[in-house]
Amino acid sequence: MPLTILIAEDDEGTRLALCDYLELEGYSVLMASHGEMALSQVFSHQPQLIITDIGMPGLDGFTLVQKVRQYPAFRLLPVIFLTAHNQTQDRIRGYQLGCDLYLPKPFELREIGAIVRNLLERSQLIQSAWIQQVALSTAQQRALQSSEVVSEAIAPWTPDPADLVTEFTAREQDVLTLLSDGLSNAQIGDRLFLSPRTVEKYVSSLLRKTETSNRSELLRFAISHHLVP
Repeated sequence: MPLTILIAEDDEGTRLALCDYLELEGYSVLMASHGEMALSQVFSHQPQLIITDIGMPGLDGFTLVQKVRQYPAFRLLPVIFLTAHNQTQDRIRGYQLGCDLYLPKPFELREIGAIVRNLLERSQLIQSAWIQQVALSTAQQRALQSSEVVSEAIAPWTPDPADLVTEFTAREQDVLTLLSDGLSNAQIGDRLFLSPRTVEKYVSSLLRKTETSNRSELLRFAISHHLVP
């Protein structure tokens, strides 16, 4: 599935321009015209990155980020402040609240694209490292459990890793390997000379074959079953 970006911006022209550009870059985009709507979408859709204006009606950008950062699940969520408020004290407050970048208006869409890709790459690498750590911990727990005497039971059926590898096409295996390195659809496409949409089709096929529902589960499954290096 494509990575999701939330744009919180009360100016419709800016909001739509960002949405169109980022969708062309291969991302899934959510839009909110004010802070309350943006906060609701954070909890309902759990985006991988937020781009927010500061001066919005009702809940402003500062308060939005402050509320989001109160929840452990969103402490590392990348946030870009995109705003005309470019005084030093405004920038200091933004960084104190936990934004990753403070970008003044007017801005260049290509620069936004480069910033978004950089932040998402870093975020995906952190997530990949966390998944590997969880997988290692799980493997250690299973090793301990296997050394104990347990009552006999019929084990639930799980796919055999050897069968899964056989079912994967060579291109699917390539995509899975690059996913485990924390690469986005666009980056995988660059490596394999494919469009982001084609990469997404391979990811969907991998999810179906492994009976997983999202990238995190897919990577956790692949690591625990030694399907990637």
